[in-house]
Amino acid sequence: MKTKVIQIGKLKIGGSQPVAIQSMLCAPAHDFPAAARQIRRLAQAGCEIFRVAVPDQASLKTFEKIRQKFPLLPLVADIHFSAELAIAAAEFADKIRLNPGNFPPAKLAAVVKVCKKRGIPLRVGVNSGSLERVAGKSVAEKLANSALQNVRKIEKLGYRNLVVSVKSSDIATTIAANRLLAQKINYPLHLGVTEAGSPKFGILKSAVALGSLLSDGIGDTIRISLTADPVAEVAAARDLLRVLKLRPAIEVVSCPTCGRTEVDLIPIVRQVEKAVAQIEKTLPTDRQGLKIAVMGCIVNGPGEAADADFALVGGKKMFAIYQKGKFLKSIPEKNAIAEFLKILNRKF
Repeated sequence: MKTKVIQIGKLKIGGSQPVAIQSMLCAPAHDFPAAARQIRRLAQAGCEIFRVAVPDQASLKTFEKIRQKFPLLPLVADIHFSAELAIAAAEFADKIRLNPGNFPPAKLAAVVKVCKKRGIPLRVGVNSGSLERVAGKSVAEKLANSALQNVRKIEKLGYRNLVVSVKSSDIATTIAANRLLAQKINYPLHLGVTEAGSPKFGILKSAVALGSLLSDGIGDTIRISLTADPVAEVAAARDLLRVLKLRPAIEVVSCPTCGRTEVDLIPIVRQVEKAVAQIEKTLPTDRQGLKIAVMGCIVNGPGEAADADFALVGGKKMFAIYQKGKFLKSIPEKNAIAEFLKILNRKF
């Protein structure tokens, strides 16, 4: 679903732009050196939008220092309750994130006025954990209605430079709320499962919810919220976009193995994935989007080989190597991985 294009610093989201990955700093709000270190690590991991909590005046100074140190990064000030902080942060931010339900009308109008003056977007965020009283038969309906109600308030103030987000810690609620909202507005949607938990379950919950929505064409930015180092959020988000084919990647498909497998496939797949990850770093994006198959028997092996750019198909302690479905050679198991990686490295 095509949405309105919004500019966050030098980054565009919405429309036909790629889904943007964002994360939020968890460094102490008053510790600039720690924040700077975390931002560098996030940038290196592939983060594209950087959100920073600004809970008080002291943290506002940290936010200003971050802006000065990283002038080109899309920087978002995350504000709750204080219009004064939002107004002050808007001088340095590329976007302001707030829940309009937490602000009296006059205070909200003041924040909108400064965002309008600076030409920076405002993210309307509504979470099930802090949901205002609003009509609706379900939590999902209430989330969507709350977001829509707040959007209309801001539109009446003459501002339409908006990003909208509705989140819940419940997967089904998150999916339903975003589907409802996507039918009613054309602003870019930021997706996430709030308070998703530790990496073990948080990644699973986020993959189900965000994957469902992104597969529907809903969503313009994502955050996989984890009780973990935010770099893990970025890694998980990149992986999700890759498997959904929303980011270019070299895809490795491999069989799960069974009693028919006559080669030691598991360590071979690990070695191929590791090698591909290194190859991928050196390739321009237009050379990615390739498929490599590593299979363990003749049941699905030939079929996957025919559909892959490169394939390694095992059976009876031997491997056959294919390129675009064409048989190249057979190799004994002990030499197969070395020969296959040699071919891959030569081709790339």
